[in-house]
Amino acid sequence: MRVTTLERTLVDVLAEPSRGGSWEEIWRSLAMIEYCDLEAAITYTLALGSALSAARVGFFLEQQREVWMVEETHLETLRAHAPAQPRYFDSTRQPGRLVPRWNLIVSEYILHRGWEEGA
Repeated sequence: MRVTTLERTLVDVLAEPSRGGSWEEIWRSLAMIEYCDLEAAITYTLALGSALSAARVGFFLEQQREVWMVEETHLETLRAHAPAQPRYFDSTRQPGRLVPRWNLIVSEYILHRGWEEGA
């Protein structure tokens, strides 16, 4: 019995990261996905009605742009629903850098994938 899809899981763990573990676990797990129906993921993201979720998903897809063949139109659709004011990427509100395209304040650890430094 199918309970969810990869696209829904992608959006759900970015929308509610407390359900997916640490950002490292989330990022590594999602990066292992070989194919994602971007239209389905975007449609589900927008159905949630959350500007923060739209920005998080957009930010992640932007990072996967080459691997998943994410087009600018995909990102534009999500960017149109991103927060009007800067929001923290993570609920811990760690200091970081503003990513203006998404109006997200992203910690250096997430921005530069700090978990990969020792690899």
